[in-house]
Amino acid sequence: MLLKILSFLLPWPLRRRALMRWFGYEIHPTARLGWAWVFPTKLIMAEKSRIDHFTVAIHLDLVQLDAEATIGRSNWITGFPSDSDSPHFRHQAATRRAELQLGRAAAVTKNHHLDCTNSLTIGAFATVAGYNSQFLTHSINVLDNRQDSAPIHIGAYTFVGTNVVVLGGAVLPDYCVLGAKSLLNKAHTAEWTLYGGVPARAVSELPRTAAYFNRSEGFVY
Repeated sequence: MLLKILSFLLPWPLRRRALMRWFGYEIHPTARLGWAWVFPTKLIMAEKSRIDHFTVAIHLDLVQLDAEATIGRSNWITGFPSDSDSPHFRHQAATRRAELQLGRAAAVTKNHHLDCTNSLTIGAFATVAGYNSQFLTHSINVLDNRQDSAPIHIGAYTFVGTNVVVLGGAVLPDYCVLGAKSLLNKAHTAEWTLYGGVPARAVSELPRTAAYFNRSEGFVY
C-alpha cells in the first residue's frame, strides 16, 4: 500500500517508471495514466493508450489497453481476483478471470461501472458512450444459492448508448449499436443491427456504409 501511495504522488514520467519497476506493469512511453487509482495484478498499456483522472480499477487480474484505447474520467472498475481464497466463485476456479481488455482505439467515456468479476472484453473501435452504464458480470444464482459469473463481450466497431445495463453472458456482436437505457441480457449473434429495449432485441438493420463502422482511427470529431 505504501508503494501504491508513493507512486500515485509522483509526476507521470517518474510514476510510469515506478509502476513498471515496483509492480511489473507494461506501460508504453506514449501511454498516459492520470490521477487514477489503477492497481490490478497486471496492467498493460500499449502506445497512445490512456486512463483519465479519478478512475478506480482494483481487485482485478488484468487491465489491458491496446494501442490508442482510452478509459475516461471517474469510472469505477472492480472485480474479484481469481487467486482469492474466498469460497465465492470457487466452482469457477479453472475458468474465471477478473479482466478488462480494450481493443485498439476502443473507448469507455466517463462515469460508468464496470464489474469485471468475470472477463469484460471491448473490441477494437468500440465506444461505451454517455454516462452511468453498468456492466455486471456477476450476480447471485438463486437456484443454487451461490455467487455466479459469466463473461461479457462487446464487439468491434460497436456503439453502446448511455445508461445501459449489460449482464453476464451478454454479447453485442461486431458492427452493432445498443440503444440508450437498454438491457442487454443475452448473447446476440446478428451483426449490423440496432438492438434496444428492456430486454434488448433486434430493432433494425444498420447500413454497412455508415462512416462510424468504417473508421481507421478511433477519434470521432
